[in-house]
Amino acid sequence: HTVPCKVTGKCGSVLVRLVPAPRGTGLVSAPVPKKLLSMAGFEDCYTCATGQTATLGNFAKATFAAIAATYAYLTPDMWSATVFTNSPYQEFTDYLAKPFVK
Repeated sequence: HTVPCKVTGKCGSVLVRLVPAPRGTGLVSAPVPKKLLSMAGFEDCYTCATGQTATLGNFAKATFAAIAATYAYLTPDMWSATVFTNSPYQEFTDYLAKPFVK
């Protein structure tokens, strides 16, 4: 529903920062990033932009770069299942429990 953490994207002089927001907040941004974020599937997100944001091409590219940066994070729902093996102490318990004979 939101970005995994604070991410930034830059194009030209425009720097866009996406900040996670609580559920129900909605997209708090200018119209250009709001359209891109809604198409990307985000429902709740704060944005902060600096630079010459009137240059809509750079503004859109910076937003897209920030959205693309979110795909680099591996969230717990994407983790593969871990198969744990017994430690050597557990595996050879019977052998280790035997008394040592010279």
